[in-house]
Amino acid sequence: MAFVSGLLLLLGWLLVGRVVDSSPRFPDDSTVVVDGRTVRAGVLTDLLAQQARADVLRSGSIAFLCVVAAAGLLAWTITGRVLRPVKEVTAVARRLSAESLGERLRLDGPRDEVAELADTFDEMLDRLQAAFDSQRRFVANASHELRTPLSVIRTELDVTLADPDADPAELRRMAGVVRDATTRAEQLVSALLLLARTDGLGLAVREPVDLAAVVDSAWKAVRAEAEQRQVRATFRCGPAPAVGDPALLERIAGNLLENAVRHNVPGGWVEVLTEAGPEWTTLRVSSSGQVIAPDRVDELFEPFRRGGTDRTARTGTGLGLSIVRAAVLAHEGRVHATAVPGGGLSVAVHLPGAPH
Repeated sequence: MAFVSGLLLLLGWLLVGRVVDSSPRFPDDSTVVVDGRTVRAGVLTDLLAQQARADVLRSGSIAFLCVVAAAGLLAWTITGRVLRPVKEVTAVARRLSAESLGERLRLDGPRDEVAELADTFDEMLDRLQAAFDSQRRFVANASHELRTPLSVIRTELDVTLADPDADPAELRRMAGVVRDATTRAEQLVSALLLLARTDGLGLAVREPVDLAAVVDSAWKAVRAEAEQRQVRATFRCGPAPAVGDPALLERIAGNLLENAVRHNVPGGWVEVLTEAGPEWTTLRVSSSGQVIAPDRVDELFEPFRRGGTDRTARTGTGLGLSIVRAAVLAHEGRVHATAVPGGGLSVAVHLPGAPH
């Protein structure tokens, strides 16, 4: 704006000079009486031109300074109002920490770019707070789970060492308890490492895999346990081509089958289905079991949730469905579960089908 005002002042100064120069002139030898004094007409014309230019320059300079001041004040006011939300975003970002993620901007006013930025910032804080809360719960649950086998080991060792008359049978019993506790701790650590490597990460291997073959391989690992619990298994496994990591896909099927057998009732049933659709390849594992409230089904995908109870089961790590969900998301798929009327659970995994 200052540049435009300066340009207009220069044009006005030049225009006045041209107008005065183009006005009719008196003969050089003529005279004019001004305030009782006789003045040559040529000199009077030059003085009038200089005076006109000086008046334009003086008045224009004052106007120019006023315009510059007004423009600066207006710019400062508008910029302050426009940048105030940005300053609020900066202030909130500086105050944030892992313990104060509950603060939000929630800007009111017109829905402009700054408001969109503030909304995006609030959404980012929502995701961060959810991630921190999930991490805290996960660490707390993992600590609780690891404390249990370690406490068992220490108790058995303390009791046995405190008994000076412990015989070989007592020592063998203690060794068996310690072995079972260390096996449980090892399984938990392995599951935690697998979940940490899978959750939120992409796939290192992508190759064609038939889910029907994956189910057949995974079932061999749990068949003996199913026969021991007299669980009847029914398979309807048609060709189900998918693309992904064979080891992770077998872990998905293995975890679903292990859960279906271990959280079943004696003499219960398991049904396994694989099929290929136009866009998605489906693996569904349904089983009988204890009654699960429909509103608690989604909680089963959280770490250390077992059949509607928290950290009370004596088998498994409570990470089976959490690993399934992380592995499915790594394959850009979907997983959901529904409660079976009368007791049990049905889990369906949908993976992108292999290109034809």
